[in-house]
Amino acid sequence: MTFVNEKQSRSGKPHPYLHGNFAPIHRVQPLTPCYYTGSIPEELAGGEYVRNGGNPVTNEDLGRDAHWFDGDGMLSGVAFRKQNGGSIQPEFVNQYILTDAYLSTVTTPSLRLPILPSIAALVNPASSLILLILRIFRTVFLVFLSNLPGSQQVIKKISVANTGVLYHDGRALATCESGPPIRVSLPGLETVGWFDGCKAEGEPSTEEVPGNAFGGEGILSFMKEWTTAHPRVDPITNELILFHSTFIAPFVHYSIIPCTQNCSSFIQPQRLVNFAVPGVKSAKMMHDFGVSFTHTIIMDLPLSLDPRNLARNLPAVSYDPSGRSRFGIFPRWDPEDIRWFETNPCCIFHTANTWDETIINPTTNKSETVAINMLACRLTSASLVFSAGDIAAPIPKPSSSTTYPIEEEQCRLYYYRFSLSGAENTITHQFALTAIPFEFPSLRDDKSMSAARYIYGCSVLDSSFGAALGRAVKIDSLVKVDAEALLQRGNHHPPAPISGCVDARSVSEILESTNPNDPIKIFKLPQGFYAQESRFVPRQNGTSEDDGWILSYVFDESQLDEYGNAPPAAKSELWIIEAKEMKEVVCRVMLPQRVPYGLHGNWFSEEEILSQRPVESIRCLPAPKGKVLGGVDEEPSAWMDVWMGLRGWLLKLVG
Repeated sequence: MTFVNEKQSRSGKPHPYLHGNFAPIHRVQPLTPCYYTGSIPEELAGGEYVRNGGNPVTNEDLGRDAHWFDGDGMLSGVAFRKQNGGSIQPEFVNQYILTDAYLSTVTTPSLRLPILPSIAALVNPASSLILLILRIFRTVFLVFLSNLPGSQQVIKKISVANTGVLYHDGRALATCESGPPIRVSLPGLETVGWFDGCKAEGEPSTEEVPGNAFGGEGILSFMKEWTTAHPRVDPITNELILFHSTFIAPFVHYSIIPCTQNCSSFIQPQRLVNFAVPGVKSAKMMHDFGVSFTHTIIMDLPLSLDPRNLARNLPAVSYDPSGRSRFGIFPRWDPEDIRWFETNPCCIFHTANTWDETIINPTTNKSETVAINMLACRLTSASLVFSAGDIAAPIPKPSSSTTYPIEEEQCRLYYYRFSLSGAENTITHQFALTAIPFEFPSLRDDKSMSAARYIYGCSVLDSSFGAALGRAVKIDSLVKVDAEALLQRGNHHPPAPISGCVDARSVSEILESTNPNDPIKIFKLPQGFYAQESRFVPRQNGTSEDDGWILSYVFDESQLDEYGNAPPAAKSELWIIEAKEMKEVVCRVMLPQRVPYGLHGNWFSEEEILSQRPVESIRCLPAPKGKVLGGVDEEPSAWMDVWMGLRGWLLKLVG
């Protein structure tokens, strides 16, 4: 077991996202029984809750550039195992995702810094051009060196797979936009291998589906493998819809991977792979998108992620507050038929739900989509991108060409309605549903892409998601929003376009409410306790859409020492909260160790776990080797001795 020595950063203070319960934990455990208090709902039996997050394995230098979105992917799960007699035993498991970058790092002990440059270096306006070029060159050099003799792990994909996790077509997939999804096995969370759209590494050849793989051909095909961390699975067709954002024109590609697990081998379902989406003019930081049953929304927002910015004396990641937000909407299977809608500049990292508005055409008597609705977590600046790297957000330069008025700093659950009837591309509605900070949205899975009534998310009582410099965002409130009720209110009494809000109450004011039908319900954690993104699990034969429970990892910060460090004995819990009233914790599962504050999770049902595709092999840590040449141990040679000495010197030099 390895413990982190939390050295001070250059500022003399610990980096807020490498400190306390944000600090990585390097202990991994197989499925380990946990004790619990309360009662476990029988609907959880046989299923597993899993959450992904960055957990840098190379973490000795805490004075380095670092960002919350950095770090090697680590999955932390609680499986609810069925026991004889009908009881349920929760078991905790956590595993690093064995990506190429992770395996190369652990087999190269001389490395002091992560292989990939930190997002903090890319967003920091103070980063010099020379520094950024050196950081990028170091990564390219380490990737190149991994392909030469003496390396135990070749780096073919640079993704750290640290962001999301989902289930599609018999596979659990971990995601990050710097590479393709990577398959993991449930419930033990072992790494199987990269998924290319046809088959995952480690699967038998019988699982391969005919068709083009992500990326295609050509020297730059690896860029077209980069896949959104938030693919969408259609709850009816089980199609996997995703996009690939790159640094070169046309900048965005689009794929649809059908469900083939139970299909006839003679009839292959339609698929679409790496289709170019027209209309995007530059490289952008695209994290999420919107998908309804009939249409897809690509968000071209004024947040660039473009190495060419360096030539313009701008950070690689740069936000333009005088720019425009563009939403490209097209039929699911026809990206060329895209329509662009423009409005105020903003940042959106997560959409909550997207659904169609249809009518019956009286002439044809067929259903027609007349509008697309979307709920999203809308930020009015990019401050979160900077604060998550402990960097002061740059002050926007005055501009005489500003099209839209500057809005106050906020992150709210926001509603857009894009009209498709008529020739003009009009956003008929755009306003916030609630004034409280709202992020990490989720909903009941079987209501996705339809007009779901309830949206779940996270909030903070006395802060915002663009936290002040030097401190991290910590979630102290879990929220349920009755989107249907607030949209009805907003349609009857329309708020001001763009800046308006249906419910202007604060978190404190909502907590004081005694209205049993309040459209916003908040579970406020006890003082000093903080949660993570929640996921909803429905009650079997429930009486309403919100009849069920939300699950979230929780940490009691009273366990931190006087300096705010998490001691080795610190532990987290998994809380199961009744979702109708958002008041009662029905069960607290005591975990054997803490789970660092991370990113996105998911619930996997017993049926999904039992329906996983077969696995032929899994990834594992390579056994220590001596001199290696072409994967075969060679006879001792003077030339190999010289090369290994030079290789070791080079690694120490760039480590």
